Amino acid sequence: MNYRWTKWSPLPPIQLAFLVMALYYQIYCPSWLTCLLSSCLGMLLLKQFPQKTLCKVVMILALFAAVFVYRKHQLRQQLETQPLQVSQVALVPDSIRINGDQLAVIGRHGNHSYQLFYHFKHQTEARFFQKEYRWIVMHAKIVLDKAETSRNFRGFNYQSFLAYQGIYRIGKVEQVEQLEVVSPKSVGDYLSSLRRQAIVHCQQSFPKPMSHYLTGLLFGYLDKSFGEMTDYYSQLGIIHLFALSGMQVGFFLTCFRRGLTLLAIPLEWIKWIELPFACLYAALTGYSISVIRSLLQAQLGHLGIKGLDNLACAFLLVLLWDAHALMTVGGVLTFSYAFMLTVITFEELSGVKKHFVQVITVSLGMLPFLLFYFASFNPMSMVLTELLSYLFDVLILPLLCLIFCLSPLITLSGCNYLFLFLEKVIQFLGNTLNASLVFGSPTSWHLLILVISFAILYDHRKIRQRVITCGLVIGLTLLSVKYPLTNEVTFIDIGQGDSILVRDWTGKNLLIDVGGRLSFSSKEQWRQGHQTSNAQKTLIPYLKSRGIHTIDQLLVTHADTDHMGDIEVVAKAIRIKEILTSQGSLSQPSFVRRLRGLKCHVRVLAAGDQLPIMGSVLQVLYPWQLGNGKNNDSLVLYGRLLNQTFLFTGDLEKEGENEIIERYPQLRVDYLKAGHHGSNTSSSAAFLDHIQPKVAFISAGKNNRYQHPHRETLTRLEDREISYYRTDIQGAVRLTGWLNWHIETVR
Repeated sequence: MNYRWTKWSPLPPIQLAFLVMALYYQIYCPSWLTCLLSSCLGMLLLKQFPQKTLCKVVMILALFAAVFVYRKHQLRQQLETQPLQVSQVALVPDSIRINGDQLAVIGRHGNHSYQLFYHFKHQTEARFFQKEYRWIVMHAKIVLDKAETSRNFRGFNYQSFLAYQGIYRIGKVEQVEQLEVVSPKSVGDYLSSLRRQAIVHCQQSFPKPMSHYLTGLLFGYLDKSFGEMTDYYSQLGIIHLFALSGMQVGFFLTCFRRGLTLLAIPLEWIKWIELPFACLYAALTGYSISVIRSLLQAQLGHLGIKGLDNLACAFLLVLLWDAHALMTVGGVLTFSYAFMLTVITFEELSGVKKHFVQVITVSLGMLPFLLFYFASFNPMSMVLTELLSYLFDVLILPLLCLIFCLSPLITLSGCNYLFLFLEKVIQFLGNTLNASLVFGSPTSWHLLILVISFAILYDHRKIRQRVITCGLVIGLTLLSVKYPLTNEVTFIDIGQGDSILVRDWTGKNLLIDVGGRLSFSSKEQWRQGHQTSNAQKTLIPYLKSRGIHTIDQLLVTHADTDHMGDIEVVAKAIRIKEILTSQGSLSQPSFVRRLRGLKCHVRVLAAGDQLPIMGSVLQVLYPWQLGNGKNNDSLVLYGRLLNQTFLFTGDLEKEGENEIIERYPQLRVDYLKAGHHGSNTSSSAAFLDHIQPKVAFISAGKNNRYQHPHRETLTRLEDREISYYRTDIQGAVRLTGWLNWHIETVR
């Protein structure tokens, strides 16, 4: 007999959960949308329920509000009250990550945790940490600083990502003085060491890639060396297969229950014995939010709580345990997915057809959330998810579990051929089915409209008129996300380099440079780890967030790495119709070889050429002579966009500026893209006096080694009362508008 454990709730638990969710976002990220949503739910509550029920609901909401306000206040306080440096930290064993010669690990000092980074001085240090699973106190000079916030619109906020894990500073370890092995201080510390020991055992005992699948699917740990395959899985939209959730939880709980049954343990005892096992499994998988959610739902099921009541109770308990859960991508996606699996049923269908339709419906239902976070969607992910989920559940996961359990007796390394074959298949699919649909990142308003429309579409799927209406609303909303219908000039923050997006309201776009990371020395083999390009972290996410799936014209101002170094990476992610460059840049053999490898149409520009955009043209002013593809051979563009004149100068220096002064005596500019990242060799006094800009834009990397922009350059701008924007301080700078420009910055 199931006891009604949810009788404490004055409302159906799922309704209470929605009220708590609205309250949550009203507190954590207040806006007109959250205020409107909370007000509507409040009015419905007042209209539908008696006063006694309302009092109970208010009391429960007040409890949750107190928790949320306290945790938010605590987070803000901790972000501001951390020390500048520490001299010793206890290294959390299962947080150790090694990428070439870099160590990333969480260190504890008192009640605080810090994300630490250290570059190994010798290979012996790397080997030591690769095998280490004990608790170690590191004595060293550790300089602490705040993590980086978003540097581009809709960009990744590393500071918030860490803060929601209780980490409020990153630390750079200058020099390790001493390492001291200590004993675990709690059960949690011991389990952290045990998890790390299991991961090290897999890495040391099994060949790659089998070791990656062992650590990923059994313990929720993917090494950086899995980076290339991670890209393939992400590209296909199936990286979630490695996000431990219901599949793994269901498998291990089922195995545990069957084991206890074989031992003749009474059924009424099993659910209580299962509880400490669930806690152990959560610890061994790193307390993933999806695992916690799945385990809670399993345990609540033992209490007779089923369906939506089960999900709602798990949701409320998770928020009490971790109030920041819904501010993370994993938290939102796991509960969204679980909700859809619970509510979406097709009683009118049966068999394989029912299962297939349900999978498709759930995948489409997740579309608004996937677009909100990732801006694109691969339709093949629906089919691949279904096929590979079955393969992982039926074959791979049981096989890996068996291999791991037998590893103390026998190492079944021969099974590695299966995983080598699997990776070949994934690589083939990634290269042939790279057909992600780039819709762009919806705003919160767009997200709400899409969610409501999909919900109505599902509820009224048998009523043709409403299906058509909802389909039109969804289609128009997605079109408004992909095509913002506004003119745009964005100076994208790609670090030390240049990348400028010019886009008109029709969707036609011109990308000026792509940036790239400069390499100053070759590394020894052991120091080389998986590297993520600047474009993958900055440029590509921004372009996709704006719904750009094709670059109409890519203009490479000159052949320096910080302007074109990531061109292959960009071309792989986003189709390029035409590449524009100068004859001087083509004098660089390495640049020519790279262009040939891209197999894109290349057009050479010279002074006098025009590029139509935004109802006007950008004219090439410079160079008019054959150059060498270096700074003073940069393509310089001039034109009137809307009501202002623009001058894009690449890395043009004083010598080139003087030539422009002589060639164009009447040249005047409203908006200047300062040459060479604000170097003191560019934006000379004579040039500024000649063109008389009102605003200057400087693209430079934060704390770059060249100290760009130079103080002399900034002084010249300030003396002439020229306003300026810097990407190193303000992040990306975007100009948008129909008739007039509106300037906004990330910071």
